[in-house]
Amino acid sequence: MRSINRREIVQSGLTTAAALLTSQALAQESAKESPRLDANEGEKADPFSHFRYALNTATIRGHKLGLVEQFELAAKAGYHGVEPWIDDIEKYKNGGGSLADMKKRIADLGLAVVGAIGFANWIVDDDAARAKGFEHAKRDMDLVAQIGGTHIAAPPAGATDNANLDLRKAAERYRKLLEAGDAIGVVPQVEVWGFSKSLSRLSECAFVAIESGHPKACVLTDVYHLYKGGTDFASFPLVSGAAMHCMHMNDYPANPPREKIADKDRVYPGEGVAPIGNIIQALQASGFRGVLSLELFNPTYWKQDALEVAKKGLESMRSAVRRACDGGNE
Repeated sequence: MRSINRREIVQSGLTTAAALLTSQALAQESAKESPRLDANEGEKADPFSHFRYALNTATIRGHKLGLVEQFELAAKAGYHGVEPWIDDIEKYKNGGGSLADMKKRIADLGLAVVGAIGFANWIVDDDAARAKGFEHAKRDMDLVAQIGGTHIAAPPAGATDNANLDLRKAAERYRKLLEAGDAIGVVPQVEVWGFSKSLSRLSECAFVAIESGHPKACVLTDVYHLYKGGTDFASFPLVSGAAMHCMHMNDYPANPPREKIADKDRVYPGEGVAPIGNIIQALQASGFRGVLSLELFNPTYWKQDALEVAKKGLESMRSAVRRACDGGNE
């Protein structure tokens, strides 16, 4: 079977086929493996949707908080879950912290570790670098498992400049990564990276997930990255919600233009020009019952009070969901 690269999948009819197959082939098994976070009592229950809300700690990364402080802040702000970064977990552990104690602390706070952000080079072409990348990924997944996490991001780290990545080989590598995750108890999610020359579009990630042939294969989407990579949001409804455990929520301004926009330009959902309402409606219609996780890198927010940023981010997501459920499009 010949190889296939990203140019071919974008230019051919495989784009639509990949999305359609995602909804058919991945839905049943992925749904079994994507835990639903039960709404906590009081202010954490959202009567307007089945979605649950998490804080990706990139949003407060510039505040330089420790891992314990990050989790306590997320709980105080009212989130159901949190997505920590692997380097923060490592820093906590290397400083003498107990991961078993951290797992209990997280549970006591009423939070779930819905995912984690790591950058292992699992997808690269170089055999030696990829072997190291897989060992790196295993260590990352083990850290996540030890604090009670179930999922981890699997972006095309190390291959961002490779415009000729063979997507069939990428799928083989993703399956191997999933199999490693099976042994650890953590599911890697193929992540769309809009700025990358590989896996920058939803269709490419869907193809890799489908072609892996693994029942737990799933994709990690992001409003900003879908826009940055040129994915047409009109195709978003073709992907089954059961094939997504988490979606990173954010928004983007009209300027700078797509070609020049960067992570730092992300804004709260509803404060930019992204079709947030349409996206949420598509998620709801697709059967998505996963997590909306706020991921921002805006240095302006890092100059503000961390708790207020977290609270405003949560309310911006809830407000967007309420408007979408009431029939409003943005």
